Amino acid sequence: MGTWRTNVGDAIQTKLWPLPTAAVVIALLLGAGLPALDAAVGRELPPIVGQWLFGGDAGAARTLLAAIASSLITVTALTFSLTVVTLQLASSQFSPRLLRSFTSDQVVQRTLALFLASFTFALTVLRSVRSAEGVQSEFVPTFAVTMAFLLAVASVVALVLFLAHLTELIRVEAMVRNVHQEASSTMESLLGERHPTDGDQRPTLRPPVSAVRLLVRGDGFVNRVDQQRLLRIAVDEDAMVRLDVHPGSFVVRGTPLGTAWPLAPGTLSTEVADRIADRVAGCVRLGFERTKSQDVGLGLRQLADVASKALSPGINDPTTAVHTLGHISSFLCDLTDRDLGPVVLYDEDGRARVELDRPDLASYVDLGLSQPRRYGAGDPQLLAQIAQVLLDLSHRVAPDQRPVVRDHLERLRATIHAQPFDSAEQTSLAALLQRIEERLGPPLSA
Repeated sequence: MGTWRTNVGDAIQTKLWPLPTAAVVIALLLGAGLPALDAAVGRELPPIVGQWLFGGDAGAARTLLAAIASSLITVTALTFSLTVVTLQLASSQFSPRLLRSFTSDQVVQRTLALFLASFTFALTVLRSVRSAEGVQSEFVPTFAVTMAFLLAVASVVALVLFLAHLTELIRVEAMVRNVHQEASSTMESLLGERHPTDGDQRPTLRPPVSAVRLLVRGDGFVNRVDQQRLLRIAVDEDAMVRLDVHPGSFVVRGTPLGTAWPLAPGTLSTEVADRIADRVAGCVRLGFERTKSQDVGLGLRQLADVASKALSPGINDPTTAVHTLGHISSFLCDLTDRDLGPVVLYDEDGRARVELDRPDLASYVDLGLSQPRRYGAGDPQLLAQIAQVLLDLSHRVAPDQRPVVRDHLERLRATIHAQPFDSAEQTSLAALLQRIEERLGPPLSA
């Protein structure tokens, strides 16, 4: 049930159509229901209320509703066009992986929902307006027409706010900030605080030679892993389970998903092994794209993409890359305080039963820095910013994490030495590297 709610919530939040569709359905119901309310109580209203409602005849009501409907469908088309242009700009200039952030933007979704709901409501109410013809008496749903007018006014205000929001949204500073905030939110919700002993002893499950291989049942990115179901499977089947993929990984049908073996010495029967394989496969949700629900590295991947794209010859915007590296530095520094690496789940008796693969700090630092360093190797300002990232990390990492920073320091030094920088640039970069060395201290093996 929890997974179902999560999947539905993720779809509503990240897809462009659910909220506008729901708004259209509600508008249809209101458009059919308010005229009935008008017919029931419209003539019994006190004058102080009636003076605020629509007071025209059937012809005026039709004219107003038709004008509202025609103008709002035009504005909706304009809004959708502007949104598509913004998506194309973000995809071509920054990163195609930013499109999911745009489609999940609540201002865009709510604006489209309001426009479509107002159009649908006005069109539905228009059907109920009747002129006096023969024995048929005139009927003007004053409540509904007044509501349509208020929705039109609200749509005009929403259009102004949408345009202001769109001009803010397409700025690279806002894009990078939003990605950083989403990534930090995912990190805080998924990763616990790091304890001082985390780097010293981390229990791991070592499968025996007789362990049964669990295979992937489909192709795509791992979006979610139901940890509690995995633990329940291990307990039910009296087995141990190790999963070798994590959210964000791309898996291929028929390749290893993990391993399983009995809790007691021995081997799993074919029947039990098949049952575990089926149940474990149901705990891993695949999708055609990465999602932020359990993927801490998605935001870092997007930031690294923006920096790499800015360094491409077609874009040639190193300032954007430097700015993005500042956000990468902040995110990586926050990761140093989190519990990273494989996670082990325990049963009620305190026995380790399930091990889940999860990236460590080295994987995240490599994801955030390797491509910008390679594509920006010829720009001393960009390399200086990468050195600043390593300097920031040197202030935050624990002693057992320092080899990660030291490894990237040596890579950066090799990149700098391979470039034909002038003496002033070499001296400036060497001074930054020296500061990092002093902060890290001697290697642990020294």
